[in-house]
Amino acid sequence: MTTTRQWTAFAALAVMTVASSTSALAQSPRDNVWSVGSSTVFPYSQAVAEEFSYTDGFSSPSIESTGTGGGMRLFCGGLGLAYPDITRASRAMKQSEWDNCQNNGVTDITELQIGSDGISLSVSRQGESFDISRAQLFLALAAEVPVNGQIAANPYERWSEIDASFPDVEIQVFGPPPTSGTRDAWVELVMEEGCESFSEVEALEEGRMEEVCQRMRTDGKFIEAGENDNLIVQRLNADPTAYGIFGYSFLYENLSALQAVTVEGVAPSQAAIGDGSYTVSRPLFVYVKNGHRGVTPGLEEYLALYTSEDTFGPDGFLVERGLVALSDAARAEEHAEAMNGAGMTRYISN
Repeated sequence: MTTTRQWTAFAALAVMTVASSTSALAQSPRDNVWSVGSSTVFPYSQAVAEEFSYTDGFSSPSIESTGTGGGMRLFCGGLGLAYPDITRASRAMKQSEWDNCQNNGVTDITELQIGSDGISLSVSRQGESFDISRAQLFLALAAEVPVNGQIAANPYERWSEIDASFPDVEIQVFGPPPTSGTRDAWVELVMEEGCESFSEVEALEEGRMEEVCQRMRTDGKFIEAGENDNLIVQRLNADPTAYGIFGYSFLYENLSALQAVTVEGVAPSQAAIGDGSYTVSRPLFVYVKNGHRGVTPGLEEYLALYTSEDTFGPDGFLVERGLVALSDAARAEEHAEAMNGAGMTRYISN
């Protein structure tokens, strides 16, 4: 068990590294693991925390859903009990986030991929499912699209205006805000890929092309629904004409009430995400502050449980909740890095 003396010594080190944290570090010691970040990874980390709560000698971890971007800001704020031990992400850490961590003394970080996930476009089982391409999704959800050979404000009001075989209902899609890693991944995997299908977009200058490919509608057809994906699920259950964008795990947990829209002929499933045939798929990450190892009670043990075969292996309890497991070799590597505190190398040369 960590002593007050250990926390005091750690606080002194953190003050030398990040002067701005002095007042926060004077607080009483925190006796549990604190994790923030992605709402997509939240149910997995929460499940591990619930299992960990049965471990003798440690307090239950605190698992907060702040979104990937919000979690990165909190995590990179500094060292010490006022800052989280772990942040979760549904996309890799950005260069700007790495720089923020470095500037605040958070220089030793372990990046762990816990598995993979898909992003689903889903609808109530009382609504209509259909098959759609990424180019058509771009037409439905981008702020600007090709119209008569020019780039113009999106004129599409109904799905059937994009393709006559689509439902003849108003376009209404609930999705994540810009702070969400799911939003980042959707833009990269769907919007940017879809916009490349149009010669009008390809003819634009680079900066303008990026704007057109990445900017979502703000005219009420795409509705930002916050970081809580369960709220989107509730809205779809209340309105069978509405569609929602969220991680596959939330679809998986609500299959009795929801159904997926297929993308280019493939429905999201653990098998399709695992083999890459479902194209709207991404890795899921956990980032660990190595300066908190040996100081935050239970941190090492929580990571050991998180990366155990009983947890994130192919027969583990996270897979039962919709996570797509990594290969045997990849899981062994992630577990070793979790235990050894392997430092990130992606941005160190920059």
